[in-house]
Amino acid sequence: MRAPKSERKASALSLPLFADGVHLDTPELLACQELARALPDVRSQARASMAGHRASQIKGRGMEFAEVRQYQKGDDVRTIDWRVTARTGKTHTKLFVEERERPVLLLVDLSHSLYFGSTLMLQAVQLCHLATTLGWRAIGHGDRIGALIASEHEHLELKPRSRKSGMLQLISALTEVHRHQLTAFDAMPRDPEHLLRACQRLERIAKPGSLIWLLSDGSGFSESCVGPLMNLKRHCELGAFLVTDPLRDGRLPLADNLALPVREAGKEKLLDRRGYQAWLERQKEQTRAFEHLTLRLGIPLKTIDSGQPLSAQLDILR
Repeated sequence: MRAPKSERKASALSLPLFADGVHLDTPELLACQELARALPDVRSQARASMAGHRASQIKGRGMEFAEVRQYQKGDDVRTIDWRVTARTGKTHTKLFVEERERPVLLLVDLSHSLYFGSTLMLQAVQLCHLATTLGWRAIGHGDRIGALIASEHEHLELKPRSRKSGMLQLISALTEVHRHQLTAFDAMPRDPEHLLRACQRLERIAKPGSLIWLLSDGSGFSESCVGPLMNLKRHCELGAFLVTDPLRDGRLPLADNLALPVREAGKEKLLDRRGYQAWLERQKEQTRAFEHLTLRLGIPLKTIDSGQPLSAQLDILR
């Protein structure tokens, strides 16, 4: 029996376990492991030019030595093991398997623009829930998880690690940067090109065959980011998530006699209906610019709403 519509709506808008929608703590992100377990085990096929995503059932020329056997017609002559051949008097060839662990890297955008929330939680909090869920899924697949967490004030680089050590470093870093962003909102000088520098840094540290997720509200990505991202796409697999808010994309019904306090470019503003429409158009233009950028690069883009818990949007992550 289905619950009444009003009850289903209230359930969809309830905060996740341990969350208050503004702050971030370790139990809240540890609980995202259950979301990752609810996702299907989709095993993607690595491109031929990349390091393997999973251990291959077919032995061939790859990254990791498997065994030696007698040479068979059609084998690559470059894999002949001359030492075993000399010792046995019969031609032998080496067999290889693909690497088992694939590096998964998250570019986590914790810019000040994400510290906005009109309905359920800050976009930054939702983005951290998303990053942690993607991390838990990578660990569950036997991959290594790493991240580059970028804000106007700092960049934290986390080298890919396997198992829970990779997740613990990610959770610790997310909570640290988020806390710092909340407490030092206006205290430090900002780097307007911090996401460009993050893309350039990612270009240097990402190994061929890595899976890279871009997590952002899209507002800080500029045309200058296209070059580094294009270079990354030549040898890595890229995907992107856009975290939105109902007020910033015009989905929230508002009264005609509107008096809406918002913060933009470090300044507090009180918007009436006309001012809100102008502000809304600027928000939508930033979103369209990011969508156009990912389209040009051929990067698949998915949208996550901060007005709903991530548990209600798992179909988007599948």
